[in-house]
Amino acid sequence: MPDTSGINHLGLAVLNLESSRAFFVELLGWSESGFDASYPRTAVSDGKLKLTLWQVDNSLQTESFDRRKNIGLHHLALEVETEEGLMSLHQKALQFKGVKVEFAPELIGNGPRKHMMCYEPGGIRIEFTWPGV
Repeated sequence: MPDTSGINHLGLAVLNLESSRAFFVELLGWSESGFDASYPRTAVSDGKLKLTLWQVDNSLQTESFDRRKNIGLHHLALEVETEEGLMSLHQKALQFKGVKVEFAPELIGNGPRKHMMCYEPGGIRIEFTWPGV
């Protein structure tokens, strides 16, 4: 038997807390809780997954994560229920300030699964996946 039972939350350090909060709350429709200006940090959730977003200290020299040379979070993969939802999310991401779309929805292997990849405004690489069923 494992000693753990799943993720309680995932903490992410972001370049701009407000922009990252807006990505999750305004673009994706997540709820926000636990804002604390003294850290600063906030928590966001889609009802199943809870993320804690932490503002990096911008008075220090910050560096973007390089998934090919740094140890750490390669990307966060989130599931989308429908193919139409994935396509709609892609269109919304293209219009959302600070989002960089790495690639549009495409087949995974021979399909029917599809995914897209983007960077949210705080610099976290996020994959959205439709399971194809």
